[in-house]
Amino acid sequence: MTPEQYGKVAVMLGGDSAERAVSLKSGQAVLEALQQAGVDAFAFDPSEQPLLELTEAATDRVLIMLHGRGGEDGVMQGALEQMGLPYTGSGVLGSALAMDKVRTKQIWQALDLPTPAHKVVHKSRFERAQCADIMRTLGGVVMVKPAREGSSLGMAKVTETQELADAIEQAFTLDERVLLEQFIQGREFTVALLSGQVLPSVSMTTPRVFYDYQAKYEVGSTEYFCPSGLSEPQEQALANLARQAFEAVDASGWGRVDFMQDEQGHFYLLEVNTVPGMTAKSLVPMAAKQAGLNFEQLVMGILATATRR
Repeated sequence: MTPEQYGKVAVMLGGDSAERAVSLKSGQAVLEALQQAGVDAFAFDPSEQPLLELTEAATDRVLIMLHGRGGEDGVMQGALEQMGLPYTGSGVLGSALAMDKVRTKQIWQALDLPTPAHKVVHKSRFERAQCADIMRTLGGVVMVKPAREGSSLGMAKVTETQELADAIEQAFTLDERVLLEQFIQGREFTVALLSGQVLPSVSMTTPRVFYDYQAKYEVGSTEYFCPSGLSEPQEQALANLARQAFEAVDASGWGRVDFMQDEQGHFYLLEVNTVPGMTAKSLVPMAAKQAGLNFEQLVMGILATATRR
């Protein structure tokens, strides 16, 4: 399709999740790329504008660049379906499942896809006395993750029982369910997908305790590698695993799958992102560049995933 054939495109950005600041940056970058490509695009912040304004503006398509709950979890996708508006990325089910780290892991386990051992704790039933057993069961080093947050918000890496209890209680301020995951010592990778194409993997290293919010968006010490340094057979194996993991949660259109590789070379699935970041430090643009796509071409590729459900 030509830029004109997409009609009037709303870039949905901002929102009211904990990831609002990142979404505003992603959305602005995407908006500028669309406009440079000749698309009639405009910014739309659902935390400040009623959805009815999309109809009033004669919107033809919506490019969702909302990160986190309310935008990446199926809620906005369902609303747009009710309005009859085509939108980018995963549908209601894929968005909802991928946003929930616990449900995602349960599906992967049912399909025998590799993912770290884990426990789930619920705010209404949590007792600090449980933590000693959890630490032993999960190998003594544990990642604490709110079940439905992105950008590493609320996450912590702990090695002591007291630390675990404190980190869980802190994570409960963001979600009533918390995923406790065995820490995998090794390299971190991510693999992006776009309209069925698996893009080259990216690896990252940080001097911080783990690849947290600051490492992703605020500090300059994180290093990225694309090509990631994997052998061709490893790259292919990772690509195949990414595709299986993505399709398992009914994700579609575009997105990203995150992995750890242990010191023996085995890959472990961490999570799926159905609306990954598109800022200057984001990973999908790096992978796209390695595949021969500049930022504008990537954004147009994302827009091409907009369909009526």
